[in-house]
Amino acid sequence: MLSRSEIPLIWTIDRSEHIEKFYRLQDGVLVLEPRSIEAKGWPGGEPEADTPIFYRCFDAGGAFYGTFDGAKLAGIAIVDPAPVTSLPTLVQFRFLHVDRAYRKRGLGSALFASAAEAARRFGASGLYISATPTENTVNFYRHLGCTVLGLPDPELFALEPDDIHLQWLADTPGTPVSHAAEQLHSDLDEQS
Repeated sequence: MLSRSEIPLIWTIDRSEHIEKFYRLQDGVLVLEPRSIEAKGWPGGEPEADTPIFYRCFDAGGAFYGTFDGAKLAGIAIVDPAPVTSLPTLVQFRFLHVDRAYRKRGLGSALFASAAEAARRFGASGLYISATPTENTVNFYRHLGCTVLGLPDPELFALEPDDIHLQWLADTPGTPVSHAAEQLHSDLDEQS
């Protein structure tokens, strides 16, 4: 778990990546389109805008899962405990990022599994995810059993209209979420 005083470390995560394709939702169907960009660093103003939101979420009892490699924050997952306004059985999976140096090792899946467990603890039936529409991000969530929402929450959609709005439901059979949680705990035990 990340402590409140460690929240500013979120912005030390290297989120850079080369992106080849983006999804958009057209008539309820995901359409993949080529668009090559280099994402370098955090978008201007994001740390200043989001840090106060994260503090409020933390103070409201939000779940902050951080994975460290020594003093380096390798990945973070944040779940807001408040029910989503139009979908009150879901809680918002507010944030997931894994440092570039730690990707493709199962850390994102393990952090997602922790977030799923937090949703259960909060009494929710699942997670609401507003996903950056990159191919890797959307495919990651779909691999974990997330599905496109037919009717996104109007408030959350207004904040991120280009995102792909997804849900993960706890009773979805055959998702790799529980295995990822077991793997994370096993890896952490080995490092202790």
